Amino acid sequence: MLVLVAALLLLGIALGAVAQLPLPVSLAAGAVIGCWLLIFAARERHARHARRTR
Repeated sequence: MLVLVAALLLLGIALGAVAQLPLPVSLAAGAVIGCWLLIFAARERHARHARRTR
């Protein structure tokens, strides 16, 4: 329960910070984070597949 409260608090802080930025900056930051997450997921999937084939 405490983790949920902390996550919601951090989400509120992040959304408050994004609300102060201009829209193009927010969209660019979102795109960078999204690309980073896609690259991370692909690397993890590749590593998991490589571990299984050994």
